[in-house]
Amino acid sequence: MKIKKIVLVILISLICLEKANTEISDSLFMTIGDKAIAQSDIVNEIKILLILNNESYSEEKREELHRLSVQSIIKRKIKEIEIERTDFFEFNQQDVNYELKRLANNINVDLETLKNICESNELDFAIIEKNIQISLAWNSLIFQLYKNKISIDTDEIDEQLRISQGKKTEEYLISEIMIKPVEKNMVESEIKKLKDKIKIEGFESVAKRLSISESSLNGGDLGWLNENSISDKIKPEIVNTPVGELSKPILLPNGILLFQIRNKRKIDHNLSLEEKKNELVNLKKIKILKMHSLAHYDKVRRTIAIQILQ
Repeated sequence: MKIKKIVLVILISLICLEKANTEISDSLFMTIGDKAIAQSDIVNEIKILLILNNESYSEEKREELHRLSVQSIIKRKIKEIEIERTDFFEFNQQDVNYELKRLANNINVDLETLKNICESNELDFAIIEKNIQISLAWNSLIFQLYKNKISIDTDEIDEQLRISQGKKTEEYLISEIMIKPVEKNMVESEIKKLKDKIKIEGFESVAKRLSISESSLNGGDLGWLNENSISDKIKPEIVNTPVGELSKPILLPNGILLFQIRNKRKIDHNLSLEEKKNELVNLKKIKILKMHSLAHYDKVRRTIAIQILQ
């Protein structure tokens, strides 16, 4: 019954979306490099956002959903262009299957039900699968390009393990908002405006609408982060912020960062010392690759023309 209810709610929501778009012909909406994006691509992207976030469509959300869908398509197409340019479209089908199941689990359904939801709303499930393939191929490309630049200080990790030996590890359930950098004399007023918006609209809504981080598509959600995976620059603000509160703003070269600490917990992985060391090394590698991924994306983005036609 629960699954049927989810399908019904999403179906009703997306029928409303289709009605809202019946008068829009499937004309060209924008170009990203040599990629043409039609109105129907925007509608399909909105459907994907609604389905994968288990949300309902409303006229009040229309502009926000449109902005998020355009932003999502631009990021993915830029990555796709770079993948095609380097001829490095490599991914593991097992990873694709894992990601598809994870997306289904996120809305508490199985994969077959997710496919049925898409079919009921006239959304080709192959679009979601292709999106995942592009994401995985991009990650593979970044690893291939920067694997020789991953340098891990094992002495530092050994010191972390020595200090934390016998202690439980702290984990934090975190969401983030990053806004564009502003002049020094405007920082305080911009932060106040941001906090006022969060009080009125809620953190998730503001993150989707205003955050420039990739996490904006998920309402700023970063999930559970192990304390050892958090950089020393921002860790004190996270550690010292009570659950349910906002961190102090963190000023970075590429923006102003604000965290919401949703929960904290202490865990004991029951791992051997060697396993803990390997885990920390992997977390460090992931962090470094994410930095390279952002930098490489920015470099590619500056070389690709984007033209909004409508």
